[in-house]
Amino acid sequence: MEKKNKPTIFWSLLREQDWSFYLASNSKGLCYVGSQNKPFDELSGWAKKRFPGSLLVEDGEKLEPYKVEIIEYLEGKRKTFTVPFDFKGTAFQLAVWNALCEIPYGQTKSYSDIANDINKPAAVRAVGAAIGANPVLITVPCHRVVGKNGSLTGYRGGLEMKTLLLDLERQGSSSKE
Repeated sequence: MEKKNKPTIFWSLLREQDWSFYLASNSKGLCYVGSQNKPFDELSGWAKKRFPGSLLVEDGEKLEPYKVEIIEYLEGKRKTFTVPFDFKGTAFQLAVWNALCEIPYGQTKSYSDIANDINKPAAVRAVGAAIGANPVLITVPCHRVVGKNGSLTGYRGGLEMKTLLLDLERQGSSSKE
């Protein structure tokens, strides 16, 4: 990565009902959604790895459009996101993350389903690793990926957060829009 290419990362803490997690964006879009109740260190550590040398600036106003959509989602009023994203990942990770965005609200897929969706049926483990590296939880719905037998498997935000999100979607998809 070029030294001069150091985008400013704007961040804010989203608190809504029982939810509390950090969000971050840059000039291109939402680039990070943190884990439930995790400290600022989770965000700063991620930023150091993905955007080395970038400045982290607290700016609730810049994060407002993202907060609005995520809060609407958490309230069961939104099923898809329209805000721009800025993913930083390998071509393989990007393929996986884009496949996650195709999983409909309230539904789940297995890791092997995702591997098949990106035409890499043997890459189930690599798919799992790419999903684990997803920087924008909730909005890129990695919580919709479960084990082949339907079991809840690892999730960067923790299994409790994954369960809450899946329950929220189950309730939301059973109610009329």
